[in-house]
Amino acid sequence: MKNIISIVWNSWLKRHKDSVLLFDSIAAASEIAFMLNGQWDGCNGVIIADGDEIAVNTAAKLMSATWCYQGASKAVLDRVTTDEILRRYAIGERNFVNANLRCAVLASVKLSEINLSYASLSWADLSQANLSFADLTAADLSQANLSGADLSKAYLMRANLKGADLQQASLHGANLSSACLSEVNLSDADLRGANLALADLRGANFHECNLSGANLTGAKLIESDLAFARQ
Repeated sequence: MKNIISIVWNSWLKRHKDSVLLFDSIAAASEIAFMLNGQWDGCNGVIIADGDEIAVNTAAKLMSATWCYQGASKAVLDRVTTDEILRRYAIGERNFVNANLRCAVLASVKLSEINLSYASLSWADLSQANLSFADLTAADLSQANLSGADLSKAYLMRANLKGADLQQASLHGANLSSACLSEVNLSDADLRGANLALADLRGANFHECNLSGANLTGAKLIESDLAFARQ
């Protein structure tokens, strides 16, 4: 069967070169990466330089898995417990792409440089957490508690932070371009040098928020909301 997959795999559809595929099983992703000569990301993603959808579908069927292209849609994994993510992080794992951590309690934990891109973190408690240099690209952080969290130099491009609590959070140098920050509490937050280009900031609370050097190019906001911010 592997020979059949290899033959089909050589007839690559050029438009999907260097694709990242997401599977609904970590075990399946690992096995399929081996079958298709791809690179497993340690979670549910497989990076491939060459291949075609017929080969991927054949391999996925063998593993009873479903898949999608990263960014096109989401292959949501089973819920990850707080204990599991802390255990795996402690032994050096950093890739938790697309993890389901909705409503998780991760207050005051150290998760710097973690990859939680495309993860579900809505309503999660991340207060006082260290998420410096974390990759939260396109993550769902709506209604999350991030008060006092360290998000300095974090990647939050296209992240959904609607209604999140970021009071006293450090976002110094963070990349929030095209992120949704509508109705976010940013009181006393540190946004020095942050990239907020094209971000949606309508209805955000900027009381005593430090926006010195922040990039607001093309951002959607109500000018009067900035009246009490520090710039």
